[in-house]
Amino acid sequence: MKAVRASFRRPFWFYLGPAFLVSVGYMDPGNWATSLEAGSRYGYALLWIVTLSSAIAVLMQVLAAKLGIVTGMDLAQAIRERYSPAMARFLFVTAFLAMMATDLAEFMGVALALNMLFGIPLTWAVILTVFDVLLILWLERYGFRWVEMVILAFVATIGMAYVLEIFFAHPALGEVAWNAFVPNTTVFKSSTALFLAMGILGATVMPHNLYLHSAQVKTRTKGNPESKQRVFFWSVVDTVSALSAAWLVNGAILVMAAAVFYKHGLLVTEIDQAYLTLEPLLGRAAALAFAIALLASGVSSSTTGTLAGQVVFEGFLNIRVRNIAALRLFVRLLTMAPALVAVWLSVRPVTLLVLSQVILSMQLPFSIIPLVSFTSNRKLMGSFANPPLTKVLAWAAAVLITALNLLLLAFTVLGA
Repeated sequence: MKAVRASFRRPFWFYLGPAFLVSVGYMDPGNWATSLEAGSRYGYALLWIVTLSSAIAVLMQVLAAKLGIVTGMDLAQAIRERYSPAMARFLFVTAFLAMMATDLAEFMGVALALNMLFGIPLTWAVILTVFDVLLILWLERYGFRWVEMVILAFVATIGMAYVLEIFFAHPALGEVAWNAFVPNTTVFKSSTALFLAMGILGATVMPHNLYLHSAQVKTRTKGNPESKQRVFFWSVVDTVSALSAAWLVNGAILVMAAAVFYKHGLLVTEIDQAYLTLEPLLGRAAALAFAIALLASGVSSSTTGTLAGQVVFEGFLNIRVRNIAALRLFVRLLTMAPALVAVWLSVRPVTLLVLSQVILSMQLPFSIIPLVSFTSNRKLMGSFANPPLTKVLAWAAAVLITALNLLLLAFTVLGA
């Protein structure tokens, strides 16, 4: 029997991919402005916050993957099935608002990158982002694995761009290693440092990533005779690998800002300001690498945002749309509308980035709390239910993220 089962074993690389789709959401343009300001204002002092937020992200995405593998339901389907219709409708609305907020940052990232690289006006640059839907549809004709591979190529592009940035910046590697793992609380004497720390930590876990991951991981269980335990093991490997890459990229953004802008006494609070400042300090190649990484980040994260939109619509509304192209185009047009209107009204990009984080802060507890609750439920998860230590860590992370996001929201509304 063991020999027969062994003959069905899939190679480990078969399981890699879903988490890399998710990982681009952790290095999307919405995180760039905060990391740039944190590095340019406080040097390496807040780098440990990036490490802490990445660890929490790994935990939450592992739980999302486990929910999909064990129950065969994504997070949206689980909420619809186990909550009352009124509560499910409410959570559907909050999830959709979160996707619109996420797309604000992603659209602006693509628009800024196209403007930097090619001089395309922001309005037209935002409109061009609709073509990522066509990219998905074209690639899916050859299998969804091709979509995952293209996203992986985008992730590799972002990573290579920041390898170049770090090479040009010459950071103090000893300080980087120390501050990445040893908490530095002295900077919290400043309320601005606390605000930035909350921005990094509180806005790291993206709600749409939890929906997408719990759905996408099911592609590894469909028609697969292997045990759920083996599928879950490799999904953990996939998640840790992908989000470690995201941690390195997010850390590299802050490190670059610290090594270049902080070193020269320059405070950078906007993405286009960083691009314009890099060229005279490090040369044209560094500025181009920055813009190319931003473009790859924006295109890939807006692409996965469209996929997440499909998961949310189908899961919450319990529908299976025959014309997927029409649904994705509909989702894309709906989510891009606020960004397009904001650009027409000449709203500053940094304002949109802040607004998107505030809206995400309001929605995040509505996705994290159900996720932790479901995966801790032994009746639903059986032997895969969260063990005591995981349960404590998950609820502690949920409470911490919720509290920090509420504080971030309060500080933003009060203008602190």
